[in-house]
Amino acid sequence: MGDILIVPSVLSADFSRLGEEAQRMERAGADWLHLDVMDGHFVPNITFGAPIIKALRPRTKLFFDVHLMITHPERFIDDFLAAGADMITMHMEAMHNVQCTMHNLDAIHAAGKQVGLSVKPGTPVEAVFPWLERVDMILVMTVEPGFGGQAFMADMLPKVSALREEITRRAAHQDAPDIIIQVDGGISESTIGQAARAGANCFVAGSAVFNAGDAKAAIQALRLASN
Repeated sequence: MGDILIVPSVLSADFSRLGEEAQRMERAGADWLHLDVMDGHFVPNITFGAPIIKALRPRTKLFFDVHLMITHPERFIDDFLAAGADMITMHMEAMHNVQCTMHNLDAIHAAGKQVGLSVKPGTPVEAVFPWLERVDMILVMTVEPGFGGQAFMADMLPKVSALREEITRRAAHQDAPDIIIQVDGGISESTIGQAARAGANCFVAGSAVFNAGDAKAAIQALRLASN
């Protein structure tokens, strides 16, 4: 399992000061910045698109972890790559067929960027197993996607454990990559340890970091609580 990554989600940031907020997270010691793109169709909320990410890109050196909660992500991959995404994560539920999924994954890797797949709470984690050799990260949602500040769904942790077991099993029998397992939703000092013990090593935290009086201390506390 790789190093622990703490990834603040701008969904909890002050949207009127996104550039400053990104810089604040960089100074606070964040590993990546999580950018939730929602279209009001795939999930019942609208956030922002590629133009906002492009405007934000020059303001920070943080790795841009772009989570596409949109229908037909294949239509917008080029836009998000051009905007400065370092990782693009798409939902299995938005993949319409095998050929579409393969094309999307290959297009992102061809651009020299990383790619992830995500599953909603109602989707079995086994849905991503056929793609483990083609991705860099799997995101297991620990809330229903769409809104920040939701309660952590501990009943998603068996999915994390099953995924970690499958990744470990494959690594023991072949030259398989050490895929990052990310969890997103309700991550705080009281929940991050549970997710880490289940096998996650990348943690998206919104309100726990952005709403803290001291973001640096909040990130350090999350790292300690994950051990």
